[in-house]
Amino acid sequence: MVTLEDVARQAGVSLATASRVLNGSTRQVGADLRARVERAADELGYRANMAAQTLARGASNVIGIVVHDLTDPYFAALADGAMRAAAGEGLLVMVGTTHRDPEQEIAYVATMNAQRVRAVLLAGSRVDDPEVTGRLRRELDRYRASGGRVACVGQDLLGVDTVAPANYEGGAALARSLAGLGHTRFAVLAGPPHLMTARDRCAGFVAAVEELGLPEPRVVHGPFDRDGGYVAAGETGDATCVFAVNDVMAVGALASYRDRGVRVPDDVSVAGFDDIATLRDHVPALTTVRLPLADMGSRALVLALAASETPTVDHVQGEVVLRESVRDVR
Repeated sequence: MVTLEDVARQAGVSLATASRVLNGSTRQVGADLRARVERAADELGYRANMAAQTLARGASNVIGIVVHDLTDPYFAALADGAMRAAAGEGLLVMVGTTHRDPEQEIAYVATMNAQRVRAVLLAGSRVDDPEVTGRLRRELDRYRASGGRVACVGQDLLGVDTVAPANYEGGAALARSLAGLGHTRFAVLAGPPHLMTARDRCAGFVAAVEELGLPEPRVVHGPFDRDGGYVAAGETGDATCVFAVNDVMAVGALASYRDRGVRVPDDVSVAGFDDIATLRDHVPALTTVRLPLADMGSRALVLALAASETPTVDHVQGEVVLRESVRDVR
């Protein structure tokens, strides 16, 4: 049986280009490339997949959203933004959660491809594993070759439209703000070393501290969740200011300090990253780096539905928000 991959190879074009020509996509392909693909299809006797044509023309009204953890307010806000935007377009949404298992993420994409959803949004950090990332890219390529659309929120590593939060830059900006308040001894609750979001935020923070000529921060790795922050807070030594690489870890750190009789911010200052909505009523109010989470989810959906030929990367800068959990020690 002749496959679309055979046609693309014969024509000397990408799988996505061959799909756009033969599966009825509304996205434009140049006349020369179109002629090459059609000629290769004729020579090989290829017959187009009718289900793929239906998806390519956008007949499906279902969007798939894959997130790491719906109980994490970060992902809940991203999903909510995407779902509200989808409702405005008259689209239905199906949601899958991977529990931070990369294999599960790949399986979801394959399943959504089989179910012919119109577009897939992936929300979450990539892991530092080229083999796993490569397998996910190949699965996404198969889905896109059948006419599907993809966008992600996270690192620009998948060759698709991406909403990319400036994690390194946000960590660096926070470090400079905290140093400006007179802090010199820092600790970082750094999350897992293989998780790229955590690694980038930690790296930006540490680099900025070193550029300021201050002592190197104490870096404590652990799970990227509330319990990880709780445990890691017990290993921060004599730091006067602690940066947790996400707000959920920061909440765990605050609970740990409270349980041990350590006063925040009198004894130690604490900062996070994301500005999740559940912190609005937290006491003391948490210093953090604010990301427009709902807008990021909405933007990812817009990118997924757009008919751009070249993947777009939308870089999102964070905003440092100083609140009561950090003390000015100048």
